[in-house]
Amino acid sequence: MKVLVIGSNGQLGWELCRGGQERGFDIAALDLPEFDITDSTEVKKAVSQANVSLVINAAAYTAVDKAESKSALAFAVNRDGPAYVASSCTELGIPLIHISTDYVFDGNKKGAYSEIDPVTPLGVYGKSKAAGEMEVKGYLHEHIILRTAWLYGMHGHNFVKIMLRLGREKETLRVVDDQYGCPTYAADLAEAILAIADQINEGGNILWGTYHYCGQGVTTWRGFAEKIFNLASEHYSLMVKKVVPITTAEYPTPAKRPINSVLDCSLITKHFDIRPRLWQESLADMLNRYYQHESHIP
Repeated sequence: MKVLVIGSNGQLGWELCRGGQERGFDIAALDLPEFDITDSTEVKKAVSQANVSLVINAAAYTAVDKAESKSALAFAVNRDGPAYVASSCTELGIPLIHISTDYVFDGNKKGAYSEIDPVTPLGVYGKSKAAGEMEVKGYLHEHIILRTAWLYGMHGHNFVKIMLRLGREKETLRVVDDQYGCPTYAADLAEAILAIADQINEGGNILWGTYHYCGQGVTTWRGFAEKIFNLASEHYSLMVKKVVPITTAEYPTPAKRPINSVLDCSLITKHFDIRPRLWQESLADMLNRYYQHESHIP
């Protein structure tokens, strides 16, 4: 199976390319600076010339706070780019898996968000991603929109790697303790996407539409940080001794964050037999990989 991965240099795209190759997929990879998803002509040409049977769009403008002052760029990447990709897939008869986010929700719900809950984003990033979802739905029937949350991994910048750095530098850290979510390991998410790709390739009865995937179990950013330090201390001597809980109000940011980012993943289990792992297990696996290959991490 030949698959086009757009956004191949991101933390998810990197795992998709690695995992896809391990599965024996023929992977075509595109990302900046060679490829610009905001250029409609370039997108159409690239998708056409790739000659693939599936496109996975993992490209996104994910600088949540910067998006507040760079809304034109955020919408160009997160709304217009997916529109160009979906339009190209429609013309060529190619299915699309498009990655979205918990930020399409405002976080005010009590309990986990399901795929049918109203989309009510708070900031520019969430609004641009919600708009991208609408474009994909409008252009292409054969699509999977996969929302995820609190993504981390071996490649690129993320919360886990920030905590590992700060844990080596400071004895006390202040971390937000009133935002709730489900940490998601990029390698696990990539495996879920590739499992769907396998089922598409096999020609099964695919129920196209929107799905959620994130790590199993709920925590706060402080709880996540404490588990990172607990597991990392088995590999490396850290300076950090205390993680102080603070409120969202005590850590102001340009973009407002959802208080509740918990996603209900039962639908992806029902239709694709994909069962997310406990986030603690996935984090342990990531840290084992990290400390085995730290010097080689890009």
